[in-house]
Amino acid sequence: AVAAAGVGDIGENYAQELLAKLDGLTLPAGVARPRVHFIGRLQSNKVRSLAGSVDCWQSIARPSLLAPLARAVPGATVLVQVNVSDEPDKGGCAPDGVDAIVDAARAVGLEVAGLMAVGRTGPPEQARPGFRLLRALVERLGVPECAMGMSGDFEVALEEGATMVRVGS
Repeated sequence: AVAAAGVGDIGENYAQELLAKLDGLTLPAGVARPRVHFIGRLQSNKVRSLAGSVDCWQSIARPSLLAPLARAVPGATVLVQVNVSDEPDKGGCAPDGVDAIVDAARAVGLEVAGLMAVGRTGPPEQARPGFRLLRALVERLGVPECAMGMSGDFEVALEEGATMVRVGS
C-alpha cells in the first residue's frame, strides 16, 4: 500500500509495486516527483532494482543489508527498524542491537537519518510503551527522525514524539 511519509513523500511496501507505480506516474509541469520511501521488509536481491527510485530506505534491520545497499546507493539515507513490541511477526532489530547496526551502517557510508518502528498490535494505547522506547533511543543516538505510528495509532505516536508516521488506510 502506498502511504504518505511526509509532505510530498510516498512510501511503498513492495519493490515491484513501487517500480510499477513510479513508471506510471505522470506529474503536471513544474511539479517535482515526491520523495520515495521504501517501507517494506527489504531483501538484498531487491536493492539494485530499487536503487534509482528510492530516496529513503526504511526498515533496515539486518547487518547483511548494509553492504549491498552501500554498493548500489553510496550514501543512501536509511532508517533502522527496531522491534519495540517484542512481537515475532514484526520486523526490526532488538532495542539492544540498535547501536551495532547504526555503527555498521555509518561505517559503510550510509546516512542514518533515524529509527523507525511498528507499534504493538491491538488498541492504540498498547503501542505507547514501544513508541516511548523508540523516542528514547532516537534521543540517545541524536538522530533527527523518529518514524512510528500508522493509521490506527498515529495519535499515540505523535504524543510520544513521532516525526514521521505511515498513514495509508
